[in-house]
Amino acid sequence: MIKNNLLRFLFLTLIFISNGMAQNNNDCNLEKVLNKEIICSVEVPYLQYLPENYSHEGEAFPLLIFLHGSGERGTELKKVKAHGPPKLIAEGKEFPFIVISPQCPENRWWDIKELNLLLDNLIETLNIDKRRIYLTGLSMGGYGTWAWAESSPNRFAAIAPVCGGGNPLTISKIGKMPVWAFHGAKDFVVPVAESERLIEKLKTLNSDVQLTIYPEAGHDSWTETYNNEKLYEWFLTHSK
Repeated sequence: MIKNNLLRFLFLTLIFISNGMAQNNNDCNLEKVLNKEIICSVEVPYLQYLPENYSHEGEAFPLLIFLHGSGERGTELKKVKAHGPPKLIAEGKEFPFIVISPQCPENRWWDIKELNLLLDNLIETLNIDKRRIYLTGLSMGGYGTWAWAESSPNRFAAIAPVCGGGNPLTISKIGKMPVWAFHGAKDFVVPVAESERLIEKLKTLNSDVQLTIYPEAGHDSWTETYNNEKLYEWFLTHSK
């Protein structure tokens, strides 16, 4: 099930949009708006998906955060559904995670401070298992995945950057975090060397890292990656 709420830190208010009507609410009363598509905004807007068996009480749920690429920046949240988990959800796929897909504003890069504030709020308002928070992203979102993991290594149980890159001189900050990276061998937008150099650096520190290179893929290494059920199974094998 996909959900739609609007949250702004500035005013500490929450607005739920359901059946075309907006209601002010001081509580994230999620059960009342199940099976709705909800557009969320915390500094930047985000799409929120809840598994069919989600409950605000009882056993906590794993969280998967997806960071889109540069082409999906802006103010129209429907653009975020172009690729990755949001696209699959829109097509009817069900996930065993809560899935959060924020949108980066036009002409900006992913802001790690804003993303951490978003994650803090999600943990406060949703039934999230803090030991099972996973991060993935493509292209600009792949860079964002590496950067966020490096900046906040204790937040994530595992990450899966797709056709991204980072700084090999500082990437060791993520420590022994499990990593599964993906890249196309014929990627001329973000060369495969961007992933290779990070993985090679991490292999000297951590045995739980791997890189999948698609020999015939160009920049679009994400379609095959996110269609691969083994990726989601891999995430769920990891817990902090």
